[in-house]
Amino acid sequence: MAAESLRMDLSKIAPDAYRHFLQLEGLVTQHVDRKLLHLLKLRASQINGCAYCIGMHTDEALRDGEPTERLTMLDAWEESSLYSDREAVALEWIEEVTLIADSGASKESFEALKAHFSEQEIAWLTLAGVMINAWNRMAISSRAQYARAGAAHAAQAEKTPEPA
Repeated sequence: MAAESLRMDLSKIAPDAYRHFLQLEGLVTQHVDRKLLHLLKLRASQINGCAYCIGMHTDEALRDGEPTERLTMLDAWEESSLYSDREAVALEWIEEVTLIADSGASKESFEALKAHFSEQEIAWLTLAGVMINAWNRMAISSRAQYARAGAAHAAQAEKTPEPA
């Protein structure tokens, strides 16, 4: 299935609302460990099938030094020894928040967080889940396309003749 072109640019159509989403995203980023946040955003985006966010969060995680192997194995994190217990309970929680209609954000997953995170940290993890799910829904419904800056630069370089 070929990708559709952009249906709407929410940042231009509803700039005030979009700005508030960016501000809330900035707050979440200040309160959740950056490497963990990459994993959470990428996992929720995988579940939701958001190509834009999968591309963006994979690139960001790689730039921040996340090993490729951990990103590749993320879809099977429960079967992998590459993730700490702390990361595992956070990934379980993000999955439950993402699939809330199915899981109801179970008591078991919430209680498991308490061994690794403070009440405030759990609140920010939950907000991180809410935000990435909102971003996924915006990107998917608008048909946003992700073009990695490096890939775009490489494509342009191929078109540009080399100096003699």
